Amino acid sequence: MWVILCMIAGVLIGRFLPQVPEFLNRLEYAKVSVPMAVLIWLMIYPMMMKVDFRSVRNVGRNPKGLFVTWAVNWLIKPFTMYGVASLFFFVVFKAFITPDLATEYLAGAVLLGAAPCTAMVFVWSTLTKGDPAYTVVQVATNDLIILVAFVPIVKFLLGVSNVAVPWDTLILSVVLFVVIPLAAGILTRYLVTKRKGRDYFENTFTKKFDGITTIGLLLTLILIFAFQGNTILENPLHIVLIAVPLVLQTLFIFAVAYLTCRILRLPHNIAAPAGMIGASNFFELAVAAAIALFGTSSPAALAATVGVLTEVPVMLFLVSIANKTKKHFQ
Repeated sequence: MWVILCMIAGVLIGRFLPQVPEFLNRLEYAKVSVPMAVLIWLMIYPMMMKVDFRSVRNVGRNPKGLFVTWAVNWLIKPFTMYGVASLFFFVVFKAFITPDLATEYLAGAVLLGAAPCTAMVFVWSTLTKGDPAYTVVQVATNDLIILVAFVPIVKFLLGVSNVAVPWDTLILSVVLFVVIPLAAGILTRYLVTKRKGRDYFENTFTKKFDGITTIGLLLTLILIFAFQGNTILENPLHIVLIAVPLVLQTLFIFAVAYLTCRILRLPHNIAAPAGMIGASNFFELAVAAAIALFGTSSPAALAATVGVLTEVPVMLFLVSIANKTKKHFQ
C-alpha cells in the first residue's frame, strides 16, 4: 500500500510540480543524484550499525553460501534476465511495443539484472532472520565483483560497446551506497559500545533509528517516480508490460538460489539471504546507470524504475515463502 501511495505521490509531483524534480535533477555529481544518495544512505546506515562484524570470522567455515551467491548473481541472473526480457519485449508483447522501445526496455532490464542487491537485502535478511554477518560478506563480495563484471556483462548482452559507460558513476555509486554507510555503521557501533557498552547499544541506541530505513525507502520511491512522472502517465500500459518479465525473473532466480542451498543442505539463515540477494536488484545503481547512459526520461530509465515498483511487493512475497518453508532446512 505504501509503495503504491509513494508511486502516486511521485507521479503527481512530476506532473503538477515539475520544477521540483527539475531542481533536484540538477543536484548531481558524476551523473549520480545527490538527494538520492542521501536517502539511500539513510536507508542503509541503521542496518549497518546492527551488524556485529566480530562474527564475520566464522563465515569461512561455511563458504558454500558464498559460492551459490556468486554463481547465481553473475553466471545465471544477467543472462536469464536478458533472455526473459527479450522474449516478452520482442515476441510476446510485439503488438504493443515498437522495436526501438523494446530495445531500450531491454537495456533497463539488463542493467537491473547485472546489479545484484546491496541495500535492501539487509531488510529481507532481517525479515527472514538471516545471519547478518554472513549477509554482509555476501553483499560485500558482490560489490567487489560489480566493479569488474558489471560493465562487460552489460556491454556483451546489449551490444553497446560503442557507448561510453561512465566508470566514475559506477564507482561513486558503490562508494555512496555501500562504503560510506558501512564505514559509518562500523564507527558508530565501535564508539557507542566503547562509551556505553554493548547492551546499551543493541537495546537502546539502535532503537532510536527504528523507522528511518522505511522513511528512506519511501522517500526514495517518491523521488524516483517524480523524475519519471510524465513518462509514466504517457505509457501506463507499458508499466504493466515491463513488470511482467521482471516479476517472472525475480521468482525464477529466487527459486534457483534457494533450492540450490536446500540441495547443499545449508542452514536457513544462509539460504534465505542467498535467495534474496539473487532475486532483488541494486536498483539505485541500475537507475543511475540508465539515466547516465540514456537520459532521465528515457525508456531504459523507465524500465529500471519499474524494477523498483515491482521489487518491494514481490520480495515481501518471497520473504513470506522463505519463512513458511524454514522447516525444510536444517
